[in-house]
Amino acid sequence: MRQIIFTADDFGLSPAVNAAVERAHREGVLSSASLMVGAAAAAEAVACARRNPGLAVGLHLVVVCGRAVLPFSEIPDIVDENGELTTDLVGAGFKYFFVPRVRRQLAAEIRAQFEAFRATGLTLDHVDAHHHMHLHPTVLSLLLEIGADFDMRAVRVPLEPPLLSWLSGESRGSRVLRTVFLMPWSRHVGKQLQQRGIATADRLVGLHDTGRMTAARVVKVLRELPEGTTEIFFHPADTTLAGPWPLDKAACGVELEALVSPSVRAALSSCQIVRTSFNGIHAGANV
Repeated sequence: MRQIIFTADDFGLSPAVNAAVERAHREGVLSSASLMVGAAAAAEAVACARRNPGLAVGLHLVVVCGRAVLPFSEIPDIVDENGELTTDLVGAGFKYFFVPRVRRQLAAEIRAQFEAFRATGLTLDHVDAHHHMHLHPTVLSLLLEIGADFDMRAVRVPLEPPLLSWLSGESRGSRVLRTVFLMPWSRHVGKQLQQRGIATADRLVGLHDTGRMTAARVVKVLRELPEGTTEIFFHPADTTLAGPWPLDKAACGVELEALVSPSVRAALSSCQIVRTSFNGIHAGANV
């Protein structure tokens, strides 16, 4: 069987993102979304999820480039006075790894985000991280430790096979370099998760084409999809509404149109690919 999970990241970032998620689920193929619990429009996103019980919702863990849940007074080494996490991914990575005080604050923030998700009353479908920061060894270790207290059953692994990635035909040289450096560690992360009984998709698509997941590219991927479960992730937003948007305005519009494209739905049918969610990997659910 070939299964597909269509996921929208940054759910809750803004009304523009929330509107796109709802439209892509109701009119298109979107099966899941990853919620930023500390974002400005998170409450609206939760209301959207409740209106659409068929939408599987996971936690989009934010430890960089976003708003924290805890106040500055509790985590002063990882946020500014406005509660914003650093945009310096490299600097954050070093501090999270080497500074015990920072690690304790990071652990507190991660726990607070899980608690905020639990407070929504939504079922936790999966966990992933903004900018894939759960690949960082410290973040991953804390995620595994804390997630066990919140019935975390599935986690995204950023593992994109080269052949599926190259279907776009763009920037192949840079794809090779990113694949060479990223794939071994991603495989290691996947094995750690599976050893703990945490579900993962067999592969991820969109890692090297964020903002360029057009309907034509998605159809190409679907036609070549291997057996097993594949996740394709997007950053859609309704560009008729005010930002912020996850990516630039044009990219968000392109990815929304891909999710509602009749050609994508037709490809799913002709290729006999089943849409599912992470929880559906074990349950065999068709959404």
